[in-house]
Amino acid sequence: MTSLTFPPGFRWGASTSAYQIEGALDADGRGACVWDTYTAQGRIQDGSNAATACDHYHRFPEDIALMKAAGFDSYRFSIAWPRIVPAGTGAVEPRGLDFYDRLVDALLEAGITPMACLYHWDLPQPLEDAGGWQGRAVVGPFADYARIVAARLADRVKEWMMLNEPNVVAIHGYGTGEHAPGHKLGDTGILRALHHQNLAQGAALRAIAAEHSGLTLGTVLNLQPSVPDSDRPEDVAAAARWDAVWNRVSLDGVMRGQIPPLLAEAMADFVLPGDEEAIRYPIDLLGINYYSRMTMKHEEGHPFDVWWGEARCRRWTGMAWPVQPEGLYDLLTELRTDYANPAVFIAENGCAYDDVVADDGQIHDDERVLFFREHLEAVAQAAREGCNVKGYLCWSLLDNFEWAFGLSKRFGVVRVDYDTLARTPKDSYRFLSSVAKGGDK
Repeated sequence: MTSLTFPPGFRWGASTSAYQIEGALDADGRGACVWDTYTAQGRIQDGSNAATACDHYHRFPEDIALMKAAGFDSYRFSIAWPRIVPAGTGAVEPRGLDFYDRLVDALLEAGITPMACLYHWDLPQPLEDAGGWQGRAVVGPFADYARIVAARLADRVKEWMMLNEPNVVAIHGYGTGEHAPGHKLGDTGILRALHHQNLAQGAALRAIAAEHSGLTLGTVLNLQPSVPDSDRPEDVAAAARWDAVWNRVSLDGVMRGQIPPLLAEAMADFVLPGDEEAIRYPIDLLGINYYSRMTMKHEEGHPFDVWWGEARCRRWTGMAWPVQPEGLYDLLTELRTDYANPAVFIAENGCAYDDVVADDGQIHDDERVLFFREHLEAVAQAAREGCNVKGYLCWSLLDNFEWAFGLSKRFGVVRVDYDTLARTPKDSYRFLSSVAKGGDK
């Protein structure tokens, strides 16, 4: 078993997102977002909603206390755009800003560094009604929103992430309809959503940097190595196409200011002169969300004529996702070798399982503990080999509203009883706490 040793100053913590944990969807002037609409359309698999979720909006002091007790020193949370600018543009809701004021102050008092993410999928519904991520009209409002939030919080919040997983928003929100806003716009719709998120991100980075110095600016990308299901030329080509869509549009956009050559022709109608420079920005920190490799094959009738191959792994999570910690090591070493070794944070890594509450009231989630151990071993190995990895945030602090799956999938290291909202730390919480405190080697 590999030793869990990490570089000096390595940081530990957890990630969450506003829509999944806050609840209080009608509180303090919050506007509607695309997930409210999607839920109201009856598209959540278990019929649940996020109206209460974990009630973090009212219970955040308890959740911060859990992080402090675990020895976590960092917390990535998202700010709900519709709490700040309910219509997406125009009037600002001061009560929304007040909430994040209280949250940030409580984090700092607990000795936890706040890492704010500006967009974790809760696009204000009026902006979606005007075209959403399919057009350029969203770019200015996002930059304005970024400026508004930073003006209020940047005196205390020094680390800012722009987007979370733009590829998932584009592919599942605008391509397949499996996520809000639920459109099925095919390959072109996916690429348009990716590009306009890139443009908005570049505009927001520049807007914040122009008004605030001394900040760490970055973004959060879901990166997963795309490997072919076989050595057949069509499968090799399919994996390369999927790599271009899933990984490179977002990664090469911000890091290199490049449209992937494989997609240049398909994106030519909406990539205008100057766009590639507009989407490039010398970020200070790259957040990486990693869950597994992606084994892909050629199959017509799916986005980009690509579909899932056989993962060839030993274990699967409760989401039926393959457990492949070696893919995280491969990803980190690729960033070191091919992208000039940027400063990176593991911003999400975790797994859902069907947790069982034991007779003693505890949750002995051995599978999740093993998942974390194996992935931390991969991170530790990469760090020893010179990868510039700064910290590790588990996904997620709490069981929460898991998007289209509703409340049926549990990713948390802390269990939430959705009837009573009681929080119960799991064995995985205690494991990560031990590692963060240096007690598990």
